[in-house]
Amino acid sequence: MPRKLRELRAELRRAGFILAHTTGSHETWRHPSGAKLTLAGRDGADAKPYQERQLRAMIVAATATPPPEEER
Repeated sequence: MPRKLRELRAELRRAGFILAHTTGSHETWRHPSGAKLTLAGRDGADAKPYQERQLRAMIVAATATPPPEEER
């Protein structure tokens, strides 16, 4: 059984992603490391397989890359 989009959003929050902005049903999530992911759909909708793959790839990329240093 596929996970719900609300579960994917909760996993993004736990991984340190922040909701950057929303346009209609599309949400753009950003991580301090620079990784960005867009999710579309309502909370109760089933996650599509490509959304699950994107989520896993983004979490791996975000946690593997150290956050950029601030410029002085």
